[in-house]
Amino acid sequence: MSDSQHTPQIAEWDEVITSGRFDGAVLIVTGAGSGIGRATASRLAREGGRVVAVDVSATGLEELAAELPDAKITTVVADITDDAGVAAIVEAAGERIDGLANIAGIMDDMTPVDEMSLDLWSRVFSVNVDGTMKLMRAVIPSMRRAGAGSIVNVASEAALRGSAAGAAYTASKHAVAGLTKSSAFMYGPSGLRINAVAPGPVATGIGSTFASELGAERVQRAMAVLPQVVRADALAASITFLLSDDAVNINGAILPSDGGWSAA
Repeated sequence: MSDSQHTPQIAEWDEVITSGRFDGAVLIVTGAGSGIGRATASRLAREGGRVVAVDVSATGLEELAAELPDAKITTVVADITDDAGVAAIVEAAGERIDGLANIAGIMDDMTPVDEMSLDLWSRVFSVNVDGTMKLMRAVIPSMRRAGAGSIVNVASEAALRGSAAGAAYTASKHAVAGLTKSSAFMYGPSGLRINAVAPGPVATGIGSTFASELGAERVQRAMAVLPQVVRADALAASITFLLSDDAVNINGAILPSDGGWSAA
């Protein structure tokens, strides 16, 4: 979730770059034009990785590349739900792909299931689930050939509870969690690590709206116990950790990065 209207203060922290942590690595980051994706792409590049930065927005990618002119960043404007877009992403990465951060996603409008339109349901699942699956499916063969690779999907607190969003977003993020765990089980013996982070409130551009009176009443009540909103680079820290060799013994985890919200 990213709606900061209920917790206006943003928690501050000092990012510490681990120089050279991803030297020689090729890493794909989706949603890299803004928010968590942009913060993750930036951190991976500053820690030595060659980053294939993907987004549907050319402007956001251009801004990212301009901020880090000396970094190894390849920008790809592509839709992760489109097969041709996925093929272009993999082609830009090349034969070797060391990591994938599946961050691109969209929110719903907090609608409960009896008010749900099939268009909204399909749109949310297309990006959050189908797009995530398609990129995983595309990169796993090269990772298996190499006998190594790390994938980090972005789930949500909505993957852990029913009170964080509407029916479409909540169901989609539960699906991301299941896809993560199944894949970790299947490909762990091949040397792959596949994990997910479950963000709490983050100051990003994804936004949220309330199209349902019932949805607004129920979800806003649950938001009363939200922890502080954090900057996107706090989530990037969790994602880069899971992508790195420091997470060598972590596979199939859904890591809450939520300031303790899941413990409430």
